[in-house]
Amino acid sequence: MVLRIQCLCIDTTDPARLAAFWQSALGWRQTFADDDEVVLEPPAGSPQDGVAPDLVFLAVPESKAGKNRLHLDLRPEDQSAEVARLEELGARRVDVGQDASVSWVVMADPDGNEFCVLRPLTEAELAEDAVKAG
Repeated sequence: MVLRIQCLCIDTTDPARLAAFWQSALGWRQTFADDDEVVLEPPAGSPQDGVAPDLVFLAVPESKAGKNRLHLDLRPEDQSAEVARLEELGARRVDVGQDASVSWVVMADPDGNEFCVLRPLTEAELAEDAVKAG
C-alpha cells in the first residue's frame, strides 16, 4: 500500500490570521484562501514541494482548549535566533512540563498551539543524514 500524509489540518477561529503567522514563520506560500480555509504549501520548486504535507487552517467556532495532541517540531540552523524571530512574529515560550535540561524550546503560536524549536543538527548528524539520503 502507498500512503502519505497530504496535509495537516489545524482548527482556528481565524484561519487568515493563523495562516499568516505560519506563512511568515516557514516562508511557505498560500495556495488557497476563503473565509473558512487557508492552505499553505512549501515554496514552489523547493526540496519540500510535493513532499512536506500542506498546512490547512480551518475555521471553527471554539477556541483551543488544552494541550495539543499533535505538534510540529521545527529544526533551525540557529535555535536562539529562530526563537527570537518567532517571538517577533507573535509566538511565545510556554511551559508544558519540560525541565531545564531539554535541548528544545517549547513555543505556542498566536492561537496557543504548541510547537518545538529543536537544536541544530551537529556536523556528524548532518553527515549521517546525507549518507542515509544517499
